[in-house]
Amino acid sequence: MPALPRLPLAFALSLLLASGAVAAAPDGADIDKVNGSITAESGQVYGDLDTVNGSIRLEDGAHAKDAETVNGSVKAGNDIEAEDVGTVNGEIHIGERARIGGRIETVNGGVFVGRGGNVAKGIETVNGAIGIVATELGGSIVTVNGDITVGVDSHVRGGLKVHKQNSTWLPIQFGSNRKPRIVIGPNAVVEGDLVFEREVTLYVHSSARIGKVIGATPVAFDTPRAPRD
Repeated sequence: MPALPRLPLAFALSLLLASGAVAAAPDGADIDKVNGSITAESGQVYGDLDTVNGSIRLEDGAHAKDAETVNGSVKAGNDIEAEDVGTVNGEIHIGERARIGGRIETVNGGVFVGRGGNVAKGIETVNGAIGIVATELGGSIVTVNGDITVGVDSHVRGGLKVHKQNSTWLPIQFGSNRKPRIVIGPNAVVEGDLVFEREVTLYVHSSARIGKVIGATPVAFDTPRAPRD
């Protein structure tokens, strides 16, 4: 059974039951809130960063364990380190040379990882675009309604999957009937299968290397950017 929404919804429930106390967070301490944003300061080391209603910001060079919110974005600067990064309603934007030891997940919101990033596991969304540039991804990219861009010089080791909207593991349907746009850019590599359970538009650069494509017909391009739909 696919696990796309399980982790965000699980931590949403646990955070809603939290007390809301805030730790000072020196030397690896946690910060846990119900209402309010969290900032991890540049060069500092933190434990888990958890909030329900608020955003999370990791400044350049900040280190944390998990960074998770329910209603809010997660924005990180350059050279950050974290384990799992997630939100339910909000975008995740991570700067250059990030080291993510686990996975990145959102339900309603996009994900972007900048140049030199390394994500040990996967990136997953339900509604929201996923974009990576010159990034090493140890797991898969999974979405239902989002566009996907595997940008220049990126390497995805776990394949790629777009689920159909009426999958039985989703209690309701999300999003529209718009076809997701999937782009595999110059010198990008996607190992494993590219599986599409719904209609998509798939562009693959002539210099890219990909695994077996199931459920779509690739359209080749050799320009710096994929054609407009």
